[in-house]
Amino acid sequence: MKAAVLNQIGDGELDVRSDAATTEPGPDEVRVRIRAAGICHSDLSAMDGTLPALAPGIMGHEGAGEIVDVGAHVQDLQPGDRVVLSFVPPCGKCVCCLGGQPYLCEVHTVAAFTSPRFLVGGEPAFGFAGCGAFAEEVVVPAVGANRMDPDVPFEIGALIGCGVLTGVGSVLNTAALTPGATVAVFGCGGVGISVIQGARLAGASRIVAVDPITDKHADARRFGATHTTTPEGLDELKGEVTGGRGFDCAFEVVGRSATIRAAYDAARRGGDVVVVGAGGPEETVEFTAQELFVNEKRILPSFYGSCDPRRDTALLLDLWRAGRLDLDSMISDRLRLDDINDGLAALKAPGAGIRRIVTF
Repeated sequence: MKAAVLNQIGDGELDVRSDAATTEPGPDEVRVRIRAAGICHSDLSAMDGTLPALAPGIMGHEGAGEIVDVGAHVQDLQPGDRVVLSFVPPCGKCVCCLGGQPYLCEVHTVAAFTSPRFLVGGEPAFGFAGCGAFAEEVVVPAVGANRMDPDVPFEIGALIGCGVLTGVGSVLNTAALTPGATVAVFGCGGVGISVIQGARLAGASRIVAVDPITDKHADARRFGATHTTTPEGLDELKGEVTGGRGFDCAFEVVGRSATIRAAYDAARRGGDVVVVGAGGPEETVEFTAQELFVNEKRILPSFYGSCDPRRDTALLLDLWRAGRLDLDSMISDRLRLDDINDGLAALKAPGAGIRRIVTF
């Protein structure tokens, strides 16, 4: 089968090969034929070493497809079921899962770094984030394959698998945003647009999208932002929108120390700062003990939208079906697996669309 392989960390392009294969599904695993996979900036971050990944490995973690085979112990999925992949499958038994934080479950995440589920040229290879969605088929834990109805397009399911769950979840789960809140969103890529949509769903009164690339501002407004600005214009707009008080909630969706600090400064005293962006270990942020004490702003990291992928995948599909979550318009382009490197390169181009989908 075909797969896009990262031969070693630091490679700028993926090697599309035809000599890949999956391992056989274990008792609690399923084999999924991938039908659509989103190209996420986290794939680039894994390729350059910013995020942890193993090589050789199959990239891609935002995918949807149909079950073609199930392990002996799998009872709630069967061949033909349409599913959305989750890169943090909850085991349901650990302290995090039992404590209501399944997005922090480490059981299957650790296994993804120790158990290769692919063979490339006969040699073991890993799937990025336990998935490897830039392949025609994957083998994943059954709990990492969330069923969706037969009428849901695979492209829609793929979007939900990472970017939309992360963005909307950061609003509804991590921040638990209240109606009428004022919001600033730093970064208007695919996850940032999902944050904007989440803020609109939650009933935010004003949503300010902040991005230095002005080409992204029209998209931000189309998906729910009430105001847009570059970072240089934020102070003036903060005065106009909040009377200088600051925003009730500021979302950072870039993963850079400068934007995390800017989000903190944009939030009001007693407000929330939600860090959604996946930054590297070199991105450090400095605060004084006094400002933390006096301002009492809550800094809330949001990993995978603080979601329960089983619950929230179904919720977001219901919102999409009801017309309250616009996922179709987030798709900027569709391409073949053979053109994956073109799609990755486009992520680096200023203002070049929201989400690209590889279709199989």
